[in-house]
Amino acid sequence: MTEPLNLENLDQHADKAAVPAYQRSALSAGIVHFGVGNFHRAHQAVYLHQLFNKGRDLDWAIIGAGVMPSDTKMRDVLAGQDFLTTVVDQEADASEATITGAMIDMIAPPDYAAMIEKLADPAIRIVSLTVTEGGYFIDPATGKFDPTHPAIVADGENPDTPKTAFGLIIAGLKKRRSENIPPFTVMCCDNIPHNGAVTKATVSGLAELSDPAFAGWIRDNVAFPNAMVDRITPATGKRERDITREEYGIADNWPVFCEGFKQWVLEDDFPLGRPALEKVGVTFVEDVSPYEVMKLRILNGGHAAIAYPGELLDIHFVHEAMENELIAAFLEKLEKEEIIPIVPPVPDTDLAGYYELIARRFANPKIGDTIERLALDGSNRQPKFILPSTAARLDKGLDVVGLALVSALWCRYFEGTSDSGRAIRFNDEAADRLHKAALASREDPMIFLEDRAIFGSISDNETFRKRFSAALESLRTAGTAETLKRYIAGDLA
Repeated sequence: MTEPLNLENLDQHADKAAVPAYQRSALSAGIVHFGVGNFHRAHQAVYLHQLFNKGRDLDWAIIGAGVMPSDTKMRDVLAGQDFLTTVVDQEADASEATITGAMIDMIAPPDYAAMIEKLADPAIRIVSLTVTEGGYFIDPATGKFDPTHPAIVADGENPDTPKTAFGLIIAGLKKRRSENIPPFTVMCCDNIPHNGAVTKATVSGLAELSDPAFAGWIRDNVAFPNAMVDRITPATGKRERDITREEYGIADNWPVFCEGFKQWVLEDDFPLGRPALEKVGVTFVEDVSPYEVMKLRILNGGHAAIAYPGELLDIHFVHEAMENELIAAFLEKLEKEEIIPIVPPVPDTDLAGYYELIARRFANPKIGDTIERLALDGSNRQPKFILPSTAARLDKGLDVVGLALVSALWCRYFEGTSDSGRAIRFNDEAADRLHKAALASREDPMIFLEDRAIFGSISDNETFRKRFSAALESLRTAGTAETLKRYIAGDLA
């Protein structure tokens, strides 16, 4: 029997799903979180739920916040189920459902004024974000804040009525300062190198446009800890809703499916205090950099590497790509020969063992993660997940046959058809210009590399240009499968 998900029905779900051990009425908000997507609800919200289950820190519940039109739909769906979420952990040999209740409210457009009021509430001591890798208005070529983006220009000209998460954060901080309330900590949970520093650059850079003195105050007084976050979390669709209803009897209109594994490494810089997340597995460190480099290059880089051969070979699910002998061997050779050797040492971590764990996670057939999801937003992901490894090897005078092949696969993908002729559906803010460049590169391969916003100075490196051109020629004349065979055999020129 299927029952709606709400507080009144919680006890009816306890036979098939773990339910909160705490009373929701005992929770009060200590965190405002921007970007209430699947990853947040499978990661930060789960850690807090586990902490609340221990009877700890009940004053650190989450108020969700969103600035996109889709966030209004999310708010309406979650409000209809008392902001409860069914999180389904999926491993190859087991699955289990947990109903989490760490979020107690959500604010969405057009209630921007309400967001600012909540941000100014003294009870709010942390503001966190998962707004995607491309949501920080950073020029990928320079790594610096881009003040020319239309959304940033609009907030810079209208600081009292902002529409971006960063403009709202600034407005909240300004209101707190005017009322002698200490500033909250801003905690980024997105997959970005030095994500705290990036967030600080965006917030202070936006403030600089309207109030340079206040921008200086932010730099001097607001904490922006860096973090490494990890949990594979696909998008929710009919498949996930149906499984939640049929296997667990829960009518959840936006459940979250994820792997069992999760990790969070966080710099301990919280002037107004923080929940005791170390009690539920979060690792607090002085410097998160080694962990984030490891994860971004090996895991996220691995995802980016298999996305485009997967698309070109018409593969739908990530685990199916890992079942493809050519893609699996391509990934292993790329990781072991080109990526892992230039990843700096990580405390108490065997990098080869970490990769083996990653490969098993990618191969998990229960997750239902899709190649299409991995392929989206490459204009933001390639410069963060692939090209840093490419640049590091080139700086050391090392070859980049495999990494250049990844870039060539990305170019071939943006021609718009798979090897079988299937039309590829792009999901990238730069899709139009990348598609045009990929088509033009049929006459001159170097045209694709002229996109300095993505490739930067790597475009000028003769070794990279040579390897990219050879890989692209092979993809076009011999096809994806044969090109992967040549790379695996060491025969790709």
